[in-house]
Order: sequence, then structure tokens, then C-alpha cells
Amino acid sequence: MARQARALETRQTVLRAAAEVFDRRGYAAATMAEILSRANVTKGALYFHFASKEELARAVIDEQAAWLATWRPTTESPAQAMIDLGYAFARALREDPLVRGSIRLTIEHGTFTQPQIAAYRGWSDAATALLRGAMEAGELHPGLDVAGAADVIVGAVTGIQLTSQVLTDRQDLLARMADLWTLLLPGLVRPQTLARLVVRPPEDAAGQT
Repeated sequence: MARQARALETRQTVLRAAAEVFDRRGYAAATMAEILSRANVTKGALYFHFASKEELARAVIDEQAAWLATWRPTTESPAQAMIDLGYAFARALREDPLVRGSIRLTIEHGTFTQPQIAAYRGWSDAATALLRGAMEAGELHPGLDVAGAADVIVGAVTGIQLTSQVLTDRQDLLARMADLWTLLLPGLVRPQTLARLVVRPPEDAAGQT
């Protein structure tokens, strides 16, 4: 058991180091030597877990889905949960190197031998599920194209996080997310639903920036 625990710890150490290097340099410029140095593990330990840079990159991308799988809503309103998920993701992009690295790799999908579309589908599926729940709860405008709306939301979030990364290293991402919801929600939810939703991030209500 102790050996297995050490192996899992080593794997996570390598994944975290790889995510940090991929996030900073991108897939093409990153090298296994730099990842090895940052992880501070033996070459044999790294290659025991990952046979190539592409295999390692795919494992980092999988961490995005792992993060999404651990997220749990704290509200019974699917519409509010959708908003909260957006803010949780924004915070993860600012604080979690595994999420940051996985997102950069996902965006650079063209550098892989096979396009990386599973991550996009995962986010689209999550948004679709929340929107369907909101529709069943009577929170959305009748007749709304749920699948189409989910794709728009995922595309919009992808765009604003990229813009925020380039302009402010994602320091203004929460504010941009608030602007996004302020603009999108009237076209998604009924007026009576919109009136009870918390649209801005919690720290705004607490007077924090």
C-alpha cells in the first residue's frame, strides 16, 4: 500500500509539473527535460507513468474532466448552479495549475495527432444538463434551444478566459464572467427567475475585489 501511495504521489507530482510547464510554454515548446527538472523526480519515474510528451499532455487534459466531476452545486436552482459553476471554473483557472495547463492544451488541440474534443464535449454536456434541469424547473424561456444555448455558453466562457489571460493574466476573469452572465441571462431565463439569481461573484457582495 505504501509503495502504491508513493507511486500515485509521484504521478501527481509529474502531472502538476507538466501542467505548469504546458501552461507557461505551450505544448510545442515544452520539453520532457524541463518537466523532469520541475517535477524533481528521476527519469525512470517519469517514464514509468508516461511514455511520451503527448501521453503526459493527454493526462493533464483529463484533469480538467476530473475537476468538473468533483464540482457539486450548493443550490437547488439549476440556473444558479450554472452561474456558480462558471465562477468556480474561473477561480480554478486562477488558482489551480492543473486546470490552467489542461485548458491551454485543450485550446492547442491542433498540435496533437488526434484533436482533443472530449474536454469541449464534457463542458457542453455539463452545461446542457444544467440547462435541461432549469427548463424542467420552469426557469428558462419556453422553447429555448437548450443544446444550442449550452454551446454558446461554452464558447463564450472559452473566449473571455482567453481574453482575460492575454490582457491581465486572468486577474479580471471574475469580473468578465459577471459581465458575461449579465448579458446572457436575460436571453436564457424568465424575468421572475432572473430577479432571484445571484449573478455576480460572492466576493462582490462582500465588498472584495
